[in-house]
Amino acid sequence: MLTVSLERMLFGLGDEHVILEPRSGQLLHPEALVAFERLCADARAAGFDPKVVSGFRSFERQRTIWNRKAAGLRPVLDSCGVELDVAQLSPEQTAFAILRWSALPGGSRHHWGTDFDVVDAAAMQKDYRPQLTPQEVADEGIFGPFHCWLDERIATGQGYGLFRPYAEDRGGVAPERWHLSYAPRAFELQQLLTPERLCEQLQSCELELCDTVCAQMDEIFARFVHVPDQCYPDWK
Repeated sequence: MLTVSLERMLFGLGDEHVILEPRSGQLLHPEALVAFERLCADARAAGFDPKVVSGFRSFERQRTIWNRKAAGLRPVLDSCGVELDVAQLSPEQTAFAILRWSALPGGSRHHWGTDFDVVDAAAMQKDYRPQLTPQEVADEGIFGPFHCWLDERIATGQGYGLFRPYAEDRGGVAPERWHLSYAPRAFELQQLLTPERLCEQLQSCELELCDTVCAQMDEIFARFVHVPDQCYPDWK
């Protein structure tokens, strides 16, 4: 049985477990923030300037994004980034298309504050607004040099416990090179999240396609929520 405070943290129902990252105004888990600040010091010495553009996200914010996409009020994209017409899709097709690019509320690692999206502010013009697209973070993209440097840091165990949970396409979430996770706390929280608990949470709120999602929860959980243990770095 989860305590109330742990359940709120696990599903992003409150923000008591996160603190302000002062430069970006984003909220992060305190331990993730320490790891990020240590990484920033190394990055700045190498000529980069990491900036968090998205940290903690609440359950309600993620539910709103999901519901608007399911209703056709926000774009739903295929794996190539082409917009789909949800009116022509079955409920199951719509749910899996949304999951490719947007986390299921209650199943987002951003709820924990351990996960955040990062860009290189040193590479941007003053009026540039990051879109978090694959093109931006490709080796030849605007943030490519920073991410190549970061890849090397993570590969050599110098990432301070930070890693990329969506570094490659495993048939679920599209690769997100910009997404970093603080392994020690994220791993612990992932062990508490189960398909059954997630379904219970979703059934307690007004979620579009809820019946479809819960009927397919085992597959959804395996492909779009759970990050395999072997993807986590050895931070000990």
